[in-house]
Amino acid sequence: MINGIKTLKFGVEDKDQCQNFATDFGLKPVDSDIDDTIKFSMDNGSAIYVYDKDDTRLPPAFEDGSTLREITWAVNRQEDLNKLRDNLQNVDGFQDEGDLLYCRDPNGLTLSFEVSIMRTNLEKISVGINQYGSINRINQASPVYEKASPLGVGHIVLFSPNLADSQKFYEEKLGFYLSDAYNDRGAFMRCAAEGWHHNIFLLKLPNRKEPGLNHVAFIVRDIHEVIGGGLNMNRKKWDSFIGPGRHPVSSAYFWYVHSPFGGAFEYYTNDDYLTPEWQPRFYDYSLDLFTEWAVEGGIDVETRRQLNNM
Repeated sequence: MINGIKTLKFGVEDKDQCQNFATDFGLKPVDSDIDDTIKFSMDNGSAIYVYDKDDTRLPPAFEDGSTLREITWAVNRQEDLNKLRDNLQNVDGFQDEGDLLYCRDPNGLTLSFEVSIMRTNLEKISVGINQYGSINRINQASPVYEKASPLGVGHIVLFSPNLADSQKFYEEKLGFYLSDAYNDRGAFMRCAAEGWHHNIFLLKLPNRKEPGLNHVAFIVRDIHEVIGGGLNMNRKKWDSFIGPGRHPVSSAYFWYVHSPFGGAFEYYTNDDYLTPEWQPRFYDYSLDLFTEWAVEGGIDVETRRQLNNM
């Protein structure tokens, strides 16, 4: 029914700081079609709107401070929107505005749904990677990126204290598929039977009892762009959380940067692509499942050594 994340709306404490951060992160500012907001667009058609956190046009916040206030999910067809309308009738916050549906998930985050197809035939492509037995780049060097230019919003990670109810909602009401799971700690879920490893990750932490935003992840072309984006953010004096690194679950390469939008923003690439034949794996959570390897705090742009060990 659903093919991706179309729009994110944030309510923030400092719009100017967020504009500077997003521009440095590589998001493209465009003229906003909503008064008194800042808008960024990406190649696949996804967009971010930045509101003042006290703007009365925003739905209620599910945590204090700057944070995500609404996700718009792109729906494949009118028939799918009609099916969602039936599924969501009794869900908290349900509103039917014809071509646009609203509800709140069990975390209290507002979701909306509209018919739209996110673009996949993008002009930007990754240069091939040479590996033993698989030569994909001949007489051509790998690229070096001065900064990143994200292709789109790939996934959202939410703190979800009531994990079981949240997972049930996304599976039964929205038609999501479980890709992998941490037992009683997290659910990696994709919005289509065939697609990238996850569009949402629901995370339950023993020491956190309230819902909220953990991070927003942005797709880039390859590991070289992950590195270039992270180095540029360090160069611009934005604080890296962790990266570069690699997730064993999902296989993705990553770099996380603390964000004034709330939570963190992540560059990532190379996540697993799954079909209906995939069987979810279930793990007891451990730190080595989060990162096979990772650099804490990022890399110094002058020495190319780990920042925190200088």
